[in-house]
Amino acid sequence: MDIQRAQEIAASPVLANVLHDGVPIYIQHVDETKGTARIYPLHEPENEKEVALEKLREH
Repeated sequence: MDIQRAQEIAASPVLANVLHDGVPIYIQHVDETKGTARIYPLHEPENEKEVALEKLREH
């Protein structure tokens, strides 16, 4: 996923259908410098992690 689209999704009040390793996730924050996003699985909000943007897929 490109940085601009990830930032749009993170800023939007509408939940987008984004997957990380086939799991639906929520994007909390995008780090432009590192090319990463702070995410968590929708069914596990306590399981936050930072992942590379190229690992995210909009479905």
